[in-house]
Order: sequence, then C-alpha cells, then structure tokens
Amino acid sequence: MFPLGFLCPTTSLSTRSGAHRPSGFSTCYRRKCTEKVVWKASSNGATSSVNQVKIGVLGASGYTGAELLRLLANHPYARIEVLTADRQAGQPIGNVFPQLAFGSWASTLPDLISVGEVKSWSGLDVVFCCLPHGTTQDIISSLPLSDVRCVDLSADFRLSDIDIYAEWYGAEHRAPALQKTAVYGLTEVKRDAVRTARLVANPGCYPTASQLPLIPLLAANLIEGDDIIIDAKSGATGAGRAAKQGTLFCEVTEGIHAYGVGSHRHMPEIEQGLSEAAGKPVVVSFTPHLVPMSRGILTTMYVRLSNGATVDDLHACLHKQYAEEPFVHVLPTGSTPHTRHVRGSNHCVIGVVPDRLNNRAIVVSAIDNIVKGASGQAIQNMNLMLDLPETTGLIQLSPVFP
Repeated sequence: MFPLGFLCPTTSLSTRSGAHRPSGFSTCYRRKCTEKVVWKASSNGATSSVNQVKIGVLGASGYTGAELLRLLANHPYARIEVLTADRQAGQPIGNVFPQLAFGSWASTLPDLISVGEVKSWSGLDVVFCCLPHGTTQDIISSLPLSDVRCVDLSADFRLSDIDIYAEWYGAEHRAPALQKTAVYGLTEVKRDAVRTARLVANPGCYPTASQLPLIPLLAANLIEGDDIIIDAKSGATGAGRAAKQGTLFCEVTEGIHAYGVGSHRHMPEIEQGLSEAAGKPVVVSFTPHLVPMSRGILTTMYVRLSNGATVDDLHACLHKQYAEEPFVHVLPTGSTPHTRHVRGSNHCVIGVVPDRLNNRAIVVSAIDNIVKGASGQAIQNMNLMLDLPETTGLIQLSPVFP
C-alpha cells in the first residue's frame, strides 16, 4: 500500500507552471467570446470574469468522447456546443451513454449530429477530435485553425516523421504540412509548446505511462538507452468501443494475454520521445497485455543503470522533476503503484525499486488509460492552450476506490 497524500488538491500545487494560481490571480484566455462565467478570485470575495469555452467533441460515442463529457461536466468554463457521432446522429447522448443523461448539466448537451452537419467551426473555441486514426487528417485540415484550437486524441499527428507514420499505420499521411505545426502534448514535458499551439497531438495511453518516468532518467543520463524493456498491462477500454471478438467478455475475463508483440503502433511514439530526451536514437522492447478490467494501465520498465548511477539517483531525479507537479507523483523508494489508486483520475503515480541484478532497476507507473492516458490529459492541454489554470476541472477528481 502506498500513501494517498497526493489526493489532496489544496496543498501541493505549483505556481511554477501555472498549474495553480496564487490567491487573487485572475486570468482570461485570448479568444473573444460572448458569455462570461464569474468565479471567486481571492479569499476577500473579489471576483473575476473568464470567458466561457465553447467546445466541440467529434466522435462523442466512443469511450474517450464519453470520458471527455464526464470530465468537462466538472469544468467551470466548458460549454458543449457540438457533439458528433455519425452512426448515432439524431440521438441524445444519453441514449448512447445513459450515465450522461442525468443532472442539470446533461440537459445542456446538444444532440448528436454527423460531422457533415456541423454548420460552422468558427463559433467554437476548441475541438476535441476523438475519431479513429486515418480519419482525422482530412477533418482537421478543414478546420479554421486560425480561429479554433484542436486537441486530437487519435494517432494521426503524434509522429513527427510522416515516413514513420506511413510505415506503422499502413497509409501515407494526407496532411504533411499540418503535421509540421502539430505539438506533441505530453503536458508535463511539452508545457511551453502546448501553450501556443493551435493543434495538439494528444499522446497515446501507453506512451504517456512509459515516457513520464523514462524521459527524465534518459535526459539526466542515469539509464542506458539501449537496454529498456517495457511490460505494460491495460484494461479493455484501450481497445475502443467498437465490437471486436478479442474484447468480448468471454475472451477477456479470467485471463491475460499479450498482443501486438513486437509490432504495437505505440512503439515509435515511445521511441520518439525517449530519443529526443536522450539526444540519440533509443529503441525499446515493448510488449502490451490485455487484462480483465475496464480501465487502467500498469507499466513495468526494466532499465540498466549508467556507469556510477544508483537507484537512489533515479528516485531523486524523478522526485525533483515532479515534486511540484499536480498530477505526477513519485512514491518512496521500494513502493509501487496500483491501478485502482488512480482509477477515474488524471494522476500518474511512479515507483522505483532496485533489481536483484547488478546495475539494474525496475520502474513502475500507473495511470487511468482514458483519463491521464487520453481525455484528462486532453483537457489539461486545452487549459494551457486557453491560458486557464492547468488543473481546472481535473484536480477535484479523486481516484475512485473501492
């Protein structure tokens, strides 16, 4: 069991990155908008106006779309203007996800429409694109990105090299010029670039869980980049909501199996971030597994220490890197995280343990794959893009356990 002190949202947030605003701070994002939300800005009762954020969610009938809506219900500035789901067009979202049919906020949600029925994008401030890879490039290319910002949750803009994209995704990239403008949105690493981005490529779930622990260690030259093994286990929501034989109840329950062995498409995304941190090419051995749970990722990383480095050095590096981060937490040396302790939250928890083998260590991370690994990180990025406090709508979400 590890300590749950990281759940307290009021005592440990940093002003370093804009994650938490000092008392009396007021902010307003840079877009024009007609409606205001009034919020408490200080303990003396003063108030400030912040523009309401008009949002479109494309692909709202999938798990990441539904999770965005659940999280945005807690966002004080969010107003959902457009929800698309081509095969469910014409229905209220509550017919597709009954849990979204309740409460006063649910009554404000528009009915689902097809992407082709969207009359104008220019009235929106942010578009979240939750469509399958390969379908997003054309749609985002049609957006007026000078007027609207976009956070893409597909893989279409994550890989900076379009030739590598074609190799792993089996098709040529159809928006190479737009790809050059996309910012990879691993928030804690790319925060400054995200702030000014018009298009953010939201990271994948496995890459988020793998890169957050490994990037600081490679950047500090504490581990060798040619001997990294990543063993990752995910719940079934990572496979999406479409009906597939491999995610049927009888195929998943009471068992565990590896998939995409040696060929999973998240490998080049992981290697891209790790290579950038190391300053040289990094190739990893990555194997994902499907486990019988709905959500969560546990990633176990086996690393070889650089000459002279110790496990204590690894822990100190990670602790220093994330000590002031609201969503990334490093446990005491020897402790490891559990997926159930981050379920439903935007937290990533990391543990470092010495290996029995000389000059080796084991690093373990846990995230909720559809929150920090998808929709939660997307909202984190949206907040930065709009110059809102980074934790808005997210920090009050304590993990759901039991």
